[in-house]
Amino acid sequence: MLRLPSTHAAITAPLVASSAGFPGIPIGRSLLDGRAFHLSPVLTPTTVLPSTNSLALGGLGSGKSTTGKIRIRREIVHHQHQAVVIDSFGEENAGEWAPLTRSLGGKVIQAEDFTLNPVSPLLPAPVREQLVRSLIAAVEPHALTPQATHALQHALTHPKARSLGAVVDALVSPEDGRWPAARLATWGEEAAIALSRYTEGSLVGLFDGRDASLPPTDLPILSFDFARLDRNSPAIPSLMAAISCWAEHVWLPQSTAPHRHLVLEEAWQILLSPATAELIQRLLKNSRKLGLSLDVLMHTLSDLGDGRAQDLARLCEVAHVGRLSAEEAAIVGALLDLPAWAISEIPRLDPGQAVWKVGPAYVDIVHTVLSEEEAALTDTSSRRRAAQQLLTLDVEGDVEADVEADVEAGVEAGVEAGVEADVEAGVEGDVEGDVEAGVEADVEGDVEADARHHDVVRAAREGRLSEAAELAVIGERDDIRAYGINSGPALAWLSTRAVVAELSGSATTAAQLRATVTRMGGEINWWENAPGGAGGAGGQVGQDGAPLPSPGPAEAAEGGQPVRRRWRVWLPAAAAAVLALAVVGVWQQADADSQQEERQQKAATYKGKSAAKITADGVDAEVVARWTKKRDAVIVELRSYLDPDAAYLRVEAGGRSAASTRGGDRFVRDPEVSVPVSDPLADVTVQVAVGGTSWREGDRGTVRTIRLSPSDVAYDGETGEKLPG
Repeated sequence: MLRLPSTHAAITAPLVASSAGFPGIPIGRSLLDGRAFHLSPVLTPTTVLPSTNSLALGGLGSGKSTTGKIRIRREIVHHQHQAVVIDSFGEENAGEWAPLTRSLGGKVIQAEDFTLNPVSPLLPAPVREQLVRSLIAAVEPHALTPQATHALQHALTHPKARSLGAVVDALVSPEDGRWPAARLATWGEEAAIALSRYTEGSLVGLFDGRDASLPPTDLPILSFDFARLDRNSPAIPSLMAAISCWAEHVWLPQSTAPHRHLVLEEAWQILLSPATAELIQRLLKNSRKLGLSLDVLMHTLSDLGDGRAQDLARLCEVAHVGRLSAEEAAIVGALLDLPAWAISEIPRLDPGQAVWKVGPAYVDIVHTVLSEEEAALTDTSSRRRAAQQLLTLDVEGDVEADVEADVEAGVEAGVEAGVEADVEAGVEGDVEGDVEAGVEADVEGDVEADARHHDVVRAAREGRLSEAAELAVIGERDDIRAYGINSGPALAWLSTRAVVAELSGSATTAAQLRATVTRMGGEINWWENAPGGAGGAGGQVGQDGAPLPSPGPAEAAEGGQPVRRRWRVWLPAAAAAVLALAVVGVWQQADADSQQEERQQKAATYKGKSAAKITADGVDAEVVARWTKKRDAVIVELRSYLDPDAAYLRVEAGGRSAASTRGGDRFVRDPEVSVPVSDPLADVTVQVAVGGTSWREGDRGTVRTIRLSPSDVAYDGETGEKLPG
């Protein structure tokens, strides 16, 4: 169980919080008192949970999405609930929820295959109007004035308004009604321009068909997969607006399930969109009455900014928070009113662990428990782990090559002769004494066997390969930070990872890892050979049943107290001098190690996209970068989203540029350039120029320099300030 600081608050608060229990599906086990943790919000009395909505937060690899998927799966299997998922992120161009959805007999609808006629006769008249209004708001939030709304209502009553194109025609060329046709045409102009994006512009094909059918409403789970779309695509808010409206007005009334779930993966995109925020707020407030739970999943609250979107998060009565940075933990704690002891634990949580808050008072720390089948269906970190493993091997190879070169160069330069001269002069005894007294303790570093290695190998032998690989990465990362990349503890993890690779069927990787350990002077499987280790009998047992290493007779100090086990090094005088040079080489490699660690972090957070919103010369624009699938080029585009004030746009990167002017057109076209890149993890610096109402032919426009990172972050190129995306 979790050990908390022994302050009064840390002791009493968890005990009070964990004294309650809830009905429903099993989720995991409390780390405060060891009891099983169950929860189905819909089965919990309204006096405890006025609403059934939930909020899941956590960084990459924290397990928030896994817990969210397991909750939905178990509610469907045990209680016959239904779920609709808006899934906007995944690996290999497939949404995170696809495997789970198919395993439950559900359906995955790809974004490019989704079509919906918002004015289909299959939909009631109020639903048709709401859908069209949502589509307008998604691309032109300010177009729906009271006059424009009246013009739209008039156009929708036209007998031929059975497709979106026909609605645009009815707005542009209306018939006389309560108001003259000329006035109706003027009122409906902005709405017609907005809808023309779906019939003639970049969003053509999504909503302009006449015979598009509606998604089914009788499946246990339905997943709308947006993973193949650019995260900055204007199609995403439009699709979300349409699906949310369909869910409220079609799916909920027709569903016969005892309870329904609307799951919003990467929910910040939905909560920040004007087209969907109002609808989501209405669903959150009326969830109990509608028989609906909104389950919102995202990385951090910072994604929502400081405005209305965070207010929506407060409407969730259930929250589980995985590992976050200390800064993010403080923000979440303030919003959710978490106690200080819980906030302090958030940055230290392991994968699968989360601080749970249920209702106004219950707070617990719970570890989600998975079956092998569930672990396979919910694994979403394979690409991140592969990147970490590849970069770790690159680091090891670079360090080995550089250290060996330094040692050889030192010997060739005359160190060997110098050592021999010292030995002849009588220094041999002093050198050997130094080796025995100090090198053993300091050069290789202390390697103290602990239960972490046994936990990893046991998980791999039990078939929990993904969990074992992730635990090994975490252990290796912690020991690299604590002792250094060439330390004994770090080398020990290479041996452990070799065992995991072998059990995973990757004999080549296992051999490479073991060869690396041997070349760097480590002992293969040192922890298994330790007394009391995996290869020995007896010894202590950890809280999870893993054997803990115990000291052998030669490792016990006087009085029977165990001492820390060290790798023993017995070196002759010349070898000691060479080893000293090797240590110098390692120190010279420190900067390179730091750079490699930074690249490892970039690889783990790689998304292949980036965007920055800017305002220049009165024009609201956005710089969007998309790395190609082969990662050999990046496409940079400057968008104005039909801003009527935009007169000139120019983008330049990597020696290439593109520009466009409004000319005789109503709107300026969005310029883009394709720039070759040799390092897909490196940031790309672009220069953009925007001309607005004050721009004249020949002017340079307002120039901004922006640095775009493939981890979906952008910075001002001059000040270094992070820009909104």
